[in-house]
Amino acid sequence: MPRINLLPWREELRELRRNQFFVALGGAVAAAAGVVFIAILVMNSVISHQLNRNNVLKEEMKLLDKKITEIKDLEAEKDRLVARMKIIEELQQSRPEIVHLFEEMVVALPNGVYLTSLKQRGRRLNLVGAAESNTRVSAFMRNIDGSAWMTRPDLEVVEVLSKNGRKSQTGSRFAVNALQDSPIKQEDE
Repeated sequence: MPRINLLPWREELRELRRNQFFVALGGAVAAAAGVVFIAILVMNSVISHQLNRNNVLKEEMKLLDKKITEIKDLEAEKDRLVARMKIIEELQQSRPEIVHLFEEMVVALPNGVYLTSLKQRGRRLNLVGAAESNTRVSAFMRNIDGSAWMTRPDLEVVEVLSKNGRKSQTGSRFAVNALQDSPIKQEDE
């Protein structure tokens, strides 16, 4: 029987399949490279778009930060103005108080007592004077305590005046501290 060699046909078929495989593999690699390239382009586009958005947001945040600092400065200025207005209002309300204080001082001073110095720091009064006797000083303190415009008398010093180095009953020098009070403010409260 004659022998037919089918090997070259099979060899050609294998070669054809191998070529088809490599062509398909090359096409797949090319398609994958194309997909990766397109994916990279899309991702770069998305990233650049997001970076642009981030830059816009950063610029807006800088503008808002400037506005916030301006608002804080305006609030601080407003607080300063409100404090000044409050001080001016208090000064306006306290203007007649000094008149009342001096009028009450005249009423509170008993006969035989006179003041040599009157100092005021805030609401604190420092009264220095002379009296004919210690009882007049205590009467002065009682009058201060009963006054509507002065409270809490506190005797700081009482010393007997002397003539020629000897103590004499001619008078006493005194220093009294008191607080200025305002019946107008008490009525408001």
